[in-house]
Amino acid sequence: MGVRIPPPVPIKHKKMSVISYVSEAFEELKTNVTWPDWPEVQRYTIVVALFSVLFALATWGVDELFAKSLAGFFNWIKA
Repeated sequence: MGVRIPPPVPIKHKKMSVISYVSEAFEELKTNVTWPDWPEVQRYTIVVALFSVLFALATWGVDELFAKSLAGFFNWIKA
């Protein structure tokens, strides 16, 4: 009684040149991708920019807090 493992199935790889790969990729981008309309792109760009600025400010604030806390701690130890 054991587990029967089937033999591997041979996979035939089609050789593809770089040019055909790029042309197929562009064709797929033109036909199979649903692109957003321009107002939606603008709205999402503004949202991403806003959150990037907010995240940068939050990171700066936490960095300043830790820097001042560590400076105060080491000044307290030194005194």
